[in-house]
Amino acid sequence: MPTIQENTLRQCGYELFEAAGCSLEGAQAVVDHLIESDLFGHHSHGAIRFYEYARAIREGRFQPRAVPEVIINNPCVAVVDACGALGQVGATFAMNLAVEKANQHGTGTVALRNTSHVGRVGAYPLLAARAGMIGIAFVNAGHLGYQIAPFGGIDGRLSTNPIAFSAPRRDDNPILVDMTTSVVAEGKVRLALNQKKHVPEGWLIDADGNPTTDPNKFKGDPPGAILPLGGVVAHKGYGLSFVVELLGGILSGQGCAAGERTMVSNGVLFTVYHIEHFVDLDDYFNELEALIQHVKSSRLASGFEEILVPGEPEFRYAQRKQDEGIEVDETTWKAICDEAKMFGLNPDQWLY
Repeated sequence: MPTIQENTLRQCGYELFEAAGCSLEGAQAVVDHLIESDLFGHHSHGAIRFYEYARAIREGRFQPRAVPEVIINNPCVAVVDACGALGQVGATFAMNLAVEKANQHGTGTVALRNTSHVGRVGAYPLLAARAGMIGIAFVNAGHLGYQIAPFGGIDGRLSTNPIAFSAPRRDDNPILVDMTTSVVAEGKVRLALNQKKHVPEGWLIDADGNPTTDPNKFKGDPPGAILPLGGVVAHKGYGLSFVVELLGGILSGQGCAAGERTMVSNGVLFTVYHIEHFVDLDDYFNELEALIQHVKSSRLASGFEEILVPGEPEFRYAQRKQDEGIEVDETTWKAICDEAKMFGLNPDQWLY
C-alpha cells in the first residue's frame, strides 16, 4: 500500500482532472476537497474517488466545465442548477452563495440540484464556519435508493443521506459534525472491498436479512443492505433519513429515493446562520467555550484518555497525516493509474 505525500497526491489529481477536461480552478475544487477528506480520515471520500469521477467525465456523466446557475433567487433563499457540474464545483458555489446571503440578511438557504456526487458533506458547513458563521447541510442521492434498509425491513430502499454541521470557535478549529443517517457510508464498504477486508459487525445484512461482515454480500446479486444508524434504536437514524429526503431531495427539486441504482445527482440543502444577527459574538463564543469545558470535565470512561468535541479527531488526524502522508490501497492506486492512462498521462512518473 503506497504512502504518498499530500502535495504529491494533490498534484497527481490536478493533472488527472485537467486531462479529463476540467479547468484548473475546477480541478482544484475537486482535488482539494478529496485530499482534505483523506487528511481528515474519511478515506471513503478521498483519493478513492479520483478514478470514479474521472471515469464519469470520460463516459459523459459529468460535465467538467459546466457553470452553475441561480434559477430562483430571493433575499434569503436560492435554488442553484449546477448544469451537470462536478459536485464539488456545484456545492462550493451553493455554499458560498448561502454565506453571502447570510452575511447580508442573517440567514441564507440554498438548494442545489443537477450536479453530481458532492463528496464529503462536512466540507461545506466547514466553509461557513471558516467564514465565522454556522452552517448545516442535508444531502440525499436523488432517486437513488437501494443501499440502506428501512427500519423493520431487509431490502435496501434509501441512501446514506448525510447530515453535517459546523460552527466556529474563538481560538480553535471549528466544531464539526459529519454523519450519515445510515450506520456507515457506502464508500467505507467499497473501501473494505478494495482492501479485501471484512467490515465490523452491525454494518451490513445479506440479501436474506442475515447479519454479515462480508462486503461482497452487500454488492452481490441479489444485494444486501447497510443498516440505518442507531442499532437497537435504528428508528432514529431511519427518521433522520426521511428528514434528509424531504429537505435535500424534495426542496432541491432533485427528488427522493425511488429505487434507481445509478445516481444522477445529489440533492442538497445548505443553510447558514450569521451569529451576530442572533446574539452578541462574544456571548456566543463564551457560551460555546463554557459548554466545551463543562463536557470535558466529565470523569473518563474505561479505555479513554480524554473527551473530544466533534471535529477534534479529524483535525488532529489531518495534522499528523500532513507529515506522514496519505495511504492509498493498491486497488485504488491501480485504478487511478489506469484511468490516467485513458487520458494520455504517464502515471509511472508521478511518484518519482
